[in-house]
Amino acid sequence: MARKHLTQFGRATGVPPPPPRAAGASGRGYPRPMLERDDWTSLDGAWDFAIDHDAALRLPDEVQWGRPIEVPFSPETARSGIGDTGLYRACWYRRAFEAPALPAGQRLILHLGAVDHEAMVWVDGGLAAVHEGGYTPFSADVTDLLAARAKAHEIVVRAFDDPGDLAKPRGKQDWQIDPHSIWYPRTTGIWQSVWLERVSPVRIEQLRWSCNLERWEIGVDVRIAGAHPGPLRLRVTLQSDDLVLVDDSYTVVASEVHRAIVLSDPGIDDFRNELLWHPSSPKLIDAFLELVSDEGAVLDRVRSYTAIRSIAVDGGRFLLNGRPYPLRMVLDQGYWPDTGLTAPSDDALRRDVELTKAMGFNAARKHQKIEDPRYLYWADRLGLLVWEEMPSAYRFTRTSVARLTREWIEVIERDASHPCIIAWVPFNESWGVPNLPENAAERHYVETLYHLTKTMDPSRPVVGNDGWESVATDLIGIHDYDDDPARIRRRYETHEVLPRLLKRERPGGRALMLKGNGASEHPIILSEFGGIALARPGTWGYTAAPNTRELARRYRALLDAVNGVELLAGFCYTQFADTWQEANGLLYADRTPKFPLDEMCAATRGARVVIDLDPAARGEREAAP
Repeated sequence: MARKHLTQFGRATGVPPPPPRAAGASGRGYPRPMLERDDWTSLDGAWDFAIDHDAALRLPDEVQWGRPIEVPFSPETARSGIGDTGLYRACWYRRAFEAPALPAGQRLILHLGAVDHEAMVWVDGGLAAVHEGGYTPFSADVTDLLAARAKAHEIVVRAFDDPGDLAKPRGKQDWQIDPHSIWYPRTTGIWQSVWLERVSPVRIEQLRWSCNLERWEIGVDVRIAGAHPGPLRLRVTLQSDDLVLVDDSYTVVASEVHRAIVLSDPGIDDFRNELLWHPSSPKLIDAFLELVSDEGAVLDRVRSYTAIRSIAVDGGRFLLNGRPYPLRMVLDQGYWPDTGLTAPSDDALRRDVELTKAMGFNAARKHQKIEDPRYLYWADRLGLLVWEEMPSAYRFTRTSVARLTREWIEVIERDASHPCIIAWVPFNESWGVPNLPENAAERHYVETLYHLTKTMDPSRPVVGNDGWESVATDLIGIHDYDDDPARIRRRYETHEVLPRLLKRERPGGRALMLKGNGASEHPIILSEFGGIALARPGTWGYTAAPNTRELARRYRALLDAVNGVELLAGFCYTQFADTWQEANGLLYADRTPKFPLDEMCAATRGARVVIDLDPAARGEREAAP
């Protein structure tokens, strides 16, 4: 019945099929899933490498190259082949490559997914790019730098990353020689994919999607690079499975296209829901874009995707597609034992999304890390909600304000099209703004980033400062590691406790609100709690269980305390997996569950099941007594 109704949108007659999804030789998947082309080459793999301890070298000719490194793994990791976790201020990379033929004025673009923290890039001896910010991508048109006589060309990258600089966004990267407390090994230099792309001189440079569920609209914003003598048209085809929803063409004005595409409203909820994106039904709409000249020549062709869904907060509840949706989140640091911030593979990213859902969670709070776009791609495709949080700087200075603000803008521009992202979090636990209650400038800074974020993306809630000391926010995030389930339940049991909670309670030793800010109307999210570790030498957690049987029991008790509590619009358990010395993951660092996933899932969702606590019958690993 529903399928028959949806044929009103038309079938794919006469519409060119979208190109196949590209995959690189590295097996890591297309690095920029929101704007895909077929003609690209991965440069991941072996590069020449050198450490420049004091950052004394300035030009490629000064470098004495040492042993090779495996890109995109940082030199601190074992997988890179270097494994140097010392304190050094700069490092250098070099790789030879063969440039493809560039007929008809085509251009060659070099892309770098992320280089921490400042990068300078040379191609055949010419300076190609300079970029600051360790979590965001950058690119350069290197066509004019290619030496005409050379068949084999050369890329050199210098990465500067002062390990002791606390005024830059650094997230969980430790400034001490060894990881301590809640901080982990550093990440220096290249840690996401490097790749080449052959493009038309006139091409689609930026693409952003949005949607308006009430008006049944999809918004598309496109920027065009390059000059063309005649008028241009942008053809946009939107397709759901074999059904064509849109096949439109728009005039390019001043190198831009901004359009609200109105879809035919299916009307009845059953039909509407078939097109809505939701964790239980992550319906993506394939998009196919062509840039066409007035003579009908196709100048550029890209593939993308979007979705129809809405995010809102209202009456103390988080709403997904207009309906209350309790959030069951897990805090995810995004580290792997041998590869650090970089996933071992694209399959590893997909597996993390699958594990999160299998554990019973419907959302991940990516903590102090801007995740690889491939993770967001799998979250979009498999149906996992994501909170995106800016890695913190740890000092409040004019330099730190400028750095974090500039990079946060780049983060939003990179990721705003992903339907999985449901909240932006510019600050966590007052890190980088340590004197919020007394310092008006720090409060203005938080307020400014809140409003800047809402300006760039008014469609999502913004958590101005997660954990405590809320200044400007759409959600009140509370970090509370009380290990007594009864006290947790009493603290958040009903709406009647809200005045006392916001005025008197200090779960993290800090005031939850610095001013009223309409707090009674904001959803309350227990955005960090739990943190139960296995008691093992050299590790820690917020509390400790002696073995996996006790861990399972305590997890069940805590989740029973917060599931269905009237005041809470959601929760976020700490944490997904063990991360170095912080052993409070539900999974070991290698992603092995500490107790069976089905029992974990039942506890997370608040289902009542009998848990078999016999570890011998389950073949579990036990913690040391």
